[in-house]
Amino acid sequence: MKKNIYSVGQVNQYIKNMFLQDFMLRNLCIKGEVSNCKYHSSGHIYFTLKDAQGTMRAVMFAGYRSKGLSFPMKEGDRVIVTGSVEVYERDGVYQIYARQIELDGEGNLYLKFEALKRELEEMGMFADEYKQPIPKYARRVGVVTAPTGAAVQDIRNVSARRNPYVQLILYPALVQGEGAAASVVNGIRALTALSVDVIIVGRGGGSIEDLWAFNEEIVARAIFECPIPVISAVGHQTDWTIADYVADLRAPTPSAAAEQAVFDYEQARQDILSLKQRLMKELERRLMAAKARLQHQSTRLRYLSPRSRLNENRRRAAQLEERLTACMENILKEKRHRLVLLSNSLEGYSPMRKLSGGYAYVEQADGRALRSIREVAQKDTILVHLTDGTIRCEAEEILAAEPGKKENE
Repeated sequence: MKKNIYSVGQVNQYIKNMFLQDFMLRNLCIKGEVSNCKYHSSGHIYFTLKDAQGTMRAVMFAGYRSKGLSFPMKEGDRVIVTGSVEVYERDGVYQIYARQIELDGEGNLYLKFEALKRELEEMGMFADEYKQPIPKYARRVGVVTAPTGAAVQDIRNVSARRNPYVQLILYPALVQGEGAAASVVNGIRALTALSVDVIIVGRGGGSIEDLWAFNEEIVARAIFECPIPVISAVGHQTDWTIADYVADLRAPTPSAAAEQAVFDYEQARQDILSLKQRLMKELERRLMAAKARLQHQSTRLRYLSPRSRLNENRRRAAQLEERLTACMENILKEKRHRLVLLSNSLEGYSPMRKLSGGYAYVEQADGRALRSIREVAQKDTILVHLTDGTIRCEAEEILAAEPGKKENE
């Protein structure tokens, strides 16, 4: 019996074709631990996948690295490799040709978290200018969380302690597992339709898988597009989710979120009383100031009024009249005194006084005063005036005065 003899290359090629014809091997996901990881200068990555049962060679060509690998892979990483299992015909070995490599478990979720965070941040969804202020005096507070658990109970306790008059409206949502993200989105939209004043979205602490619903893009967009201010309170103080970055305010715990959303009734009452006292004091101060200004204006008005000015002018006129009268009396008194002096002085020069002393006043016939003998001739008529009458005379003889004698002797 003749045997069929094949070359090594033929067998390797046959096995390769068998691998190529297996549809499952064309798109396979394998998880394992990375070992013998080598970055080639060409850009290719050569490594080995291993677990407790065995090992498998793997390679990622440089063309797939930009889209298929988003982290610096290293020894010991637990990864999930997606690609095709094929036979390398020359060496007769099979290996997986990786198209995508992801971290397994929390590491993979963390990478997804960082990638979505960068994307949403670049879109501006974390920007402060889009943050809405939390109302200081909210009356209706919406809560999106699980109906059971510590989170909702903490919110109720804090709200009852701070302000029993605030209405809490709970939307019982799934906060973990399949459908949780959609349930949270529905809760935000339902409370928005009820026109609450503020919305608390949150849950208690847990692992990254437990909190993953709040890292979904649909939840982030629902919070960003919500017209009502949203407070994110997911996990504990050290837990951060995408919802925390997008929300208008991040609270470290659900209790802290209730502290931010529900105002302290007693403190508000004290603040109102304090403001009332300040208002009354300020009102009293302004009233006193207004009265003082009114009094000042009233005094000024009385001073500037026409009647006041008229009375003032009357008083001034009376004073001027008195001063004028006194001045005139002084002038008249002075003039009278001077007149008496002048009258006495004039009396000394009076012709009547001289006439009464035996003197006479002589005039020519035409009424001119006769001052010299040269102004009269013999037989001229002259008039001699005495104190009690006039004598008409005729000049019979004109005698000149003797030399050396005064005329008035």
